[in-house]
Amino acid sequence: MSDNKTLRAPQDASRISLSEDYEVDYWTGKFGVSRDKLADAVKAVGNGAKAVERYLKG
Repeated sequence: MSDNKTLRAPQDASRISLSEDYEVDYWTGKFGVSRDKLADAVKAVGNGAKAVERYLKG
């Protein structure tokens, strides 16, 4: 089953996908950061949402 692109939140909220624009929009809005900052955080700590959140708040 493919992703429903009309969803505003990710299907798996425990992981961050940088390959889907609607997910990037969700996460950048949630964390209040740019796409580049989100990508840097994912590169630094992996795609776990909690780890990325800790990294960005740290």
